[in-house]
Amino acid sequence: MNVQLRRIEADAVIAIGSNLGDRAATFSAALRALAEADGIEVTAISSPIETVAVRPDGEDPDAPAYLNAVVLVRTTLAPRALLSLLNDIEREHGRVRGERWGDRTLDLDIIDYAGLQSSSADLTLPHPRAHERTFVLRPWAEVAPEAVLPGHGRIADLLATLEGR
Repeated sequence: MNVQLRRIEADAVIAIGSNLGDRAATFSAALRALAEADGIEVTAISSPIETVAVRPDGEDPDAPAYLNAVVLVRTTLAPRALLSLLNDIEREHGRVRGERWGDRTLDLDIIDYAGLQSSSADLTLPHPRAHERTFVLRPWAEVAPEAVLPGHGRIADLLATLEGR
């Protein structure tokens, strides 16, 4: 019996952020690492936007500002394998996991993975706070204006609500 295995491809949305060091250089290097990774095809990259840091108790204008963007990818990696790759790229760029929502050289988050809805200790899909983050929704709307965040609705509608339109 001759069985052919087919690679399953999934579309994923990755948020990228940085507020320490040379943010633009870190972005470029992280995007290059993503594009060169096995099982990843970068299909779109939003324009970067600068935003105020967000802490558990709200915005912190005294913290270094973030550079944020969204990257759309097509991948043959399973969600946890993609998360592992993103964590490796973060570490390669000096990411230290200390304070929750603290300053960081690089933050890579899976926002959506093929519309999958799941929750575990290490990975929740879609990202649990994406629907309330302008710094995710605005760049995502730029590269995929008709996108839908599973369980929350159209990106454009969520963004309009957050921006008070």
